[in-house]
Amino acid sequence: MSDLLQRLRDRGWRLTAQRRVVAEVLDGEHVHYTADEVHARATEKLPEISRATVYNTLGELVSIGEVIEVSTDGRAKRYDPNAHHSHQHLVCSRCGVIRDVRPSGDPLALLPEGERYGFTLDEATVTYRGLCPSCASA
Repeated sequence: MSDLLQRLRDRGWRLTAQRRVVAEVLDGEHVHYTADEVHARATEKLPEISRATVYNTLGELVSIGEVIEVSTDGRAKRYDPNAHHSHQHLVCSRCGVIRDVRPSGDPLALLPEGERYGFTLDEATVTYRGLCPSCASA
């Protein structure tokens, strides 16, 4: 499980019923839901929650650095609660499922000095692509 709910409590973020439900939906491993998926799951727990509230809450969570926006291949933005643990993404090219992965080694070190063009590097984003087991067997 991610530690999203605990992080929000620790930072004193006001957990209204709506915010709590959105955070609960996002809390877990390998969670990369679209805003519409978050809304659908949130309405199961709190039927009166509006789509606007879900979008606003997701925007707040991104702006305070507790959730990461992930965009792959021009698909809808997805929201990743694994914001404080270094990881990359493994994406199925067919169905779009996303998994968090932690490759060994430093991705910053993989770019040779001659290819840095004088940049000082502070982060690298690597996305691995392939077919998930379900799509590969279909």
